[in-house]
Amino acid sequence: MPLPSITWQDVQQMPDDGNRYEAIEGDLYVTPAPTFRHQRVSWQLGKALDRLLEEPGHGVVVQAPFGVEFPATGEGVQPDLLFVSRARRGIIANAGVVGAPDLVIEILSPSTASRDRSIKLRLYERQGVDEYWIVDPDENAVHVWRFGDEAGHERFTRTLPVRLGVEPVGSIDLEAVFAPDF
Repeated sequence: MPLPSITWQDVQQMPDDGNRYEAIEGDLYVTPAPTFRHQRVSWQLGKALDRLLEEPGHGVVVQAPFGVEFPATGEGVQPDLLFVSRARRGIIANAGVVGAPDLVIEILSPSTASRDRSIKLRLYERQGVDEYWIVDPDENAVHVWRFGDEAGHERFTRTLPVRLGVEPVGSIDLEAVFAPDF
């Protein structure tokens, strides 16, 4: 007899124990607290995105832990960073985003790398996310996946162009993002 599917609603009942819980394709995924390097890369990237996207009023940048629910399928995740454009701000609720953010960013960890590169890649494409960044702190690289009419994949190691839809809004110095803190 198959086990019942896990939904985002089930995840909302999980304990607040420092882990991140996600429901994808009916399966429960548990991610332990991130490493120091992971958090520093997230912080540096978040600051750069804030400067390029939020401060000029293009929308809002949010860092984990913050849920993204896809109600049509009962799935939900907690990406490391996300961006919702001003035009789509109605999908932001107090408890999380309900629907597909414009941009989702996952920073690879040993415990999440395989899932981020496969299951989540398919999830974000299927759910209508415009752009998905996979940040690899071991390679000091960012893989950018665009879906829809602008579909494609690129890898960046020095400068990361940032777009709002198809319009460029600036770039991020990846050497600064990946620089060791001490």
